[in-house]
Amino acid sequence: MKRNSGKISAKWIPIFSVSFFFFGMLFTNRLWAPPESNGQLMSRQRQEQELQIISEDCTTKKKKREQDKDVMGEVHKTHDAIQSLDKSISMLQMELAASRSAQEVVKSDGMSDSLHDEQPKKKAFVVIGINTAFSSRKRRDSVRQTWMPQGDKLVQLEKEKGIVIRFMIGHSATSNSILDRAIDSEESQHKDFLRLEHVEGYHELSAKTKIFFSTAVAKWDADFYVKVDDDVHVNLGVFAATLARHRSKPRVYMGCMKSGPVLAQKNVKYHEPEFWKFGEDGSKYFRHATGQIYAISKDLATYISINQPILHKYANEDVSLGSWFIGLEVEHIDDRNMCCGTPPDCEWKAQAGNVCVASFDWSCSGICKSVEKLKFVHERCGEGDEALWSALL
Repeated sequence: MKRNSGKISAKWIPIFSVSFFFFGMLFTNRLWAPPESNGQLMSRQRQEQELQIISEDCTTKKKKREQDKDVMGEVHKTHDAIQSLDKSISMLQMELAASRSAQEVVKSDGMSDSLHDEQPKKKAFVVIGINTAFSSRKRRDSVRQTWMPQGDKLVQLEKEKGIVIRFMIGHSATSNSILDRAIDSEESQHKDFLRLEHVEGYHELSAKTKIFFSTAVAKWDADFYVKVDDDVHVNLGVFAATLARHRSKPRVYMGCMKSGPVLAQKNVKYHEPEFWKFGEDGSKYFRHATGQIYAISKDLATYISINQPILHKYANEDVSLGSWFIGLEVEHIDDRNMCCGTPPDCEWKAQAGNVCVASFDWSCSGICKSVEKLKFVHERCGEGDEALWSALL
């Protein structure tokens, strides 16, 4: 019995064999994977190659995008540099044109064209240019006899108040003609003309306006520059006080603002040959000051002087002036006191204590028959002799 106690019973042998078989199968599946077939190996290598190609393609495209971005950046920089250069060249050209214009003014005054001989610009509060023509001697005399000071008073007004008043006129198409000599004679008597390098003509008012502002800017350093027709009555004291209220503003365009119809029909007064630029039939002009009288500040007059060669001229000078300021930061001041009617309109306003800056008849685009009527308007609507000298500027 003791000798057989260490032996395993025969009936346990099959049980242990089955158990070890299943244990071996389980261990083999966990730790040993069967070798891959040739097809699986080739498929796996192909996938790895495709992934590598895709990765390289993505890297190449990324680098290309970065290169394209760098190229576009350089293109934009070059474009900006060209634009900046064009702007600089344009500004230099305009300044050169303004300088030439100023030299022509100096020459027209009989002064040396040497820059060393140029006189410094005179300081002024306002320069008023009265638009006139060769045939308007009687109109000029009526202005001199009413609202425009003469002789020593004109000089005193310039020195004490800084108010410069000149009749502005160009030249005839024929050099040293009888018309020019008549103006020279009148100038020697009154000394109240500003001669412009301009050939006179009714259809050249837009050009004359540009040249007036350019000439005035070259001769006077003023806060305001004014254009007024020679058939309009002006109260200088009220006008100067009105301008003074806007003295601190940089870009002022003052007058009676309007927006009249664009006249496409030929053979009518104020016909607009470039009517198609303003839209369909029945269109109106942009807002602009009526041409009988208007004022602009120094910055705007200087802008006209510098850009004179490239400013477009429309048929009507008041439309041209308004068009030059489109796109600029300009304050449009609509002052209805600058377009009062003749008596009884301006007379009633004066009696009510609201003296008009300027008076004229809309139906005539000025005072109708101004040579005979201007004195009457001055008596009824004038501010009085002391108003000008007591005006606070």
